[in-house]
Amino acid sequence: MNDMISNYIHWDPDPEIINVFGISIRYYGLLFVSGLILSVYILGWIYKRENLPSENLEKLTIYSAIGILAGARLGHCLFYEPSYYLSHPIEMILPITFPTDGGVEFIGYQGLASHGGALGLLIALYLYSRKTKHSMIDTIDLIAVVAALASGFIRLANFMNSEIIGMPTTKPWGIIFERVDSIPRHPAQLYEAISYFLIFALMILLYKTQREKLKNGFFFGLVLVLIFTARFIIEFVKENQVGFEDGMTFNMGQLLSLPYIFVGIGFVIYGLWRTKMLRAQQGIL
Repeated sequence: MNDMISNYIHWDPDPEIINVFGISIRYYGLLFVSGLILSVYILGWIYKRENLPSENLEKLTIYSAIGILAGARLGHCLFYEPSYYLSHPIEMILPITFPTDGGVEFIGYQGLASHGGALGLLIALYLYSRKTKHSMIDTIDLIAVVAALASGFIRLANFMNSEIIGMPTTKPWGIIFERVDSIPRHPAQLYEAISYFLIFALMILLYKTQREKLKNGFFFGLVLVLIFTARFIIEFVKENQVGFEDGMTFNMGQLLSLPYIFVGIGFVIYGLWRTKMLRAQQGIL
């Protein structure tokens, strides 16, 4: 048995890279910010291609970062651990906890939910559109091109934290997350990260080659369908995040994915219909 266990990858990185004067620098934060920075860089290229003002990109960056972080944090607290965080509201907002022996401990934002992050982003984009007068539907289409890239970086961050682990497996690519137990498990975080990076590659390809034919919410709808369908499927090999999910046919992540998938299908259909109609009015085939 020990020989079999030794054949698997053993994963045990310290989530903390360095601690400076009590401030913890972690892989999660580093990868989260790196994903956002790379997404903004690519959006800069998109904004130039679309002839949009560069100052709008600066506003978009600020609105999006706040929306994603706030939405993801509140989503985790309210969807997965509402009883705890509603009785500890300060910990919901600030990256701290209050140990039972007294004092305050900085722990970072260790609980973030992608569904909440997506909702927070949509609210932020609505506010951005009102501020800049940039069409909401055009804005969400452009954000959609890079959305999966940032999501992939977040799942790599989860992998570095040995969190959101998969179920036990005998597959040769199983990984033993030593901070959790000694059981080989599906690297569900990597499954999601790879899926999201492939989705990003597809979105970039479609944007570069089919932009004139795919507008009016198509990109937004497509990325919702692809990301949350991948999430729904991969949840089948994940461990439940909280105890109340154990008796459920579909866990919370899957249930929260379904509305996004249905909304995405609606936007894909609308985007194709609307663009075809406008091109016909302009005499463009």
